[in-house]
Amino acid sequence: MEAQELTGRIYDIQGFSIQDGPGIRTTAFLKGCPLRCPWCHSPESQLFSKQLSWISMRCEGTAACRERCLKACDKNALEYGPSRIDIQTKKALRLVHVKRDLCDNCGKCADACYPNALTLTGTDYTADELVSILLKDRLFFETSGGGVTISGGEALSQPEYTLAVLKKLKEEGIHTAVDTTGYAKWEIIESVLPYTDLFLYDIKHMNSGRHKQAVGVPNELILNNAKRLALAGGKLQIRIPVIPMFNDDVDNIRKTAEFCKVLGHAVEVVQLLPYHNLGAMKYLRISDNPAVEAVPPSDEHMQMLKEIIEEYGLNVMIH
Repeated sequence: MEAQELTGRIYDIQGFSIQDGPGIRTTAFLKGCPLRCPWCHSPESQLFSKQLSWISMRCEGTAACRERCLKACDKNALEYGPSRIDIQTKKALRLVHVKRDLCDNCGKCADACYPNALTLTGTDYTADELVSILLKDRLFFETSGGGVTISGGEALSQPEYTLAVLKKLKEEGIHTAVDTTGYAKWEIIESVLPYTDLFLYDIKHMNSGRHKQAVGVPNELILNNAKRLALAGGKLQIRIPVIPMFNDDVDNIRKTAEFCKVLGHAVEVVQLLPYHNLGAMKYLRISDNPAVEAVPPSDEHMQMLKEIIEEYGLNVMIH
């Protein structure tokens, strides 16, 4: 298939990203991920399929739109839901509720919803279309030493598309980064390596059993791919999501630091990402299931973990 015909599914394109690699970057977020991290702050990234999202604060009430969304749904997947008091008028607005077991994510109700309370997450772009959008920020890349980061979900779950986009970006002289869980066939990682300046590489836990229990897959493939990337000349920014009661104990952090040390000069920096619950509201936008929440780690605890990793001679930063 020709590169210009390749189509990928994106759920967000974020400009002025300063935490996804060096300089000012634009990050494209691809849908689909083989992991199921309970702390994921972008649950809409997990499934490859498009999903209906409902943002209650945007809804102006069924009376205002004359029930346009309810009438548009031929699956009877929308019903009257709870009321919300309008901040300005102080009147009660009758909202809608999505019956997820009946919704097939066709998007008809989203097309009828003029305040965009109902939207479909996931937009399809050809490789050319996406690169054209990304290159609009070229000036920011050139003045800051930044570039483009392909993220997810798991970008390597759409391997041909990610490869096509990376090739086109390198043809334009753009610095590229791939944000990955590392859970992919080595052949896929090897194919994008020549076109990727930096891998933002997640390491969630050094114990494979704990890793599988938490996110649904073991960690052997992830750790082996990291070693092979280092040997093949790849550059790594190791990212450790610091999740309380999961991987923030001293023993696991030391083992992670020891592993990073083994990777040698391939590791440019180790980035500690403290858990936060800022994405909790997203879960109720796409399902009736609330997020699994924990207490974010303290600044003192994060500093202690940073100092432990620094003992191994590694460059460490806290997100």
